[in-house]
Amino acid sequence: MENDYLKRKKILLVDDEEELVDMVADILAKEGYTQVRRAGNVAQALEQTQTWRPDFAVLDVMLPDGDGFQLLEKMRDEMDIPVLFLTAKGEDEDKFRGFGLGADDYVVKPFLPKELLFRIAAVLRRSYKEETPRVRLAACDIDFERAEVLREGKILPLTAKEYELLHALYRNAGRIVTIDGLCEAAWGDNPYGYENSLMAHIRRIREKIEENPSKPVSLLTVKGLGYKLVPEGSK
Repeated sequence: MENDYLKRKKILLVDDEEELVDMVADILAKEGYTQVRRAGNVAQALEQTQTWRPDFAVLDVMLPDGDGFQLLEKMRDEMDIPVLFLTAKGEDEDKFRGFGLGADDYVVKPFLPKELLFRIAAVLRRSYKEETPRVRLAACDIDFERAEVLREGKILPLTAKEYELLHALYRNAGRIVTIDGLCEAAWGDNPYGYENSLMAHIRRIREKIEENPSKPVSLLTVKGLGYKLVPEGSK
């Protein structure tokens, strides 16, 4: 589950192959990316950089009215955003030239949709780091930057899984996060079969963050649906 903050970033797809662009846009939409636009040539892409101001661009090398390298050079005059190039198989010079112009990554055509998703997500994570907050709960503070719970003068470290689960709950503070959603956050794309492990991790998290783990007030169970984190001051 990618950070919602990153999935709100504006992504511009520049390629004259309509079927490919439709496929990529559809994949991104299914993964939760909410702001994706398309351009079929250099002129359309430059118009988007002026009017829409994308945060990230996927550029094909070969375009009807120029190439992706020229487009990147023109874009760099206006903005400095991360860029991923799509290159033809075996065109190593394209890769070298793209990196020389400051491209962040490249994917060779034909590509697997999952590979492109992973590459886009990786570039976004490197380029846009969300501030990691400190959150106040009824009985403790959670310091996400240090992966620690601060309670009654004690520091309680969070394990990697506890951190992932708490962070997923915090990103949806006050709202229900489903069991499947939490399993995906902690165990990845194939979360099935982890329900018992999830319950064990929730129990250990409550032992760290709740005054009385048997009667939680900050990490609540919503029967049959999932869990909800309630920061101090939330309704």
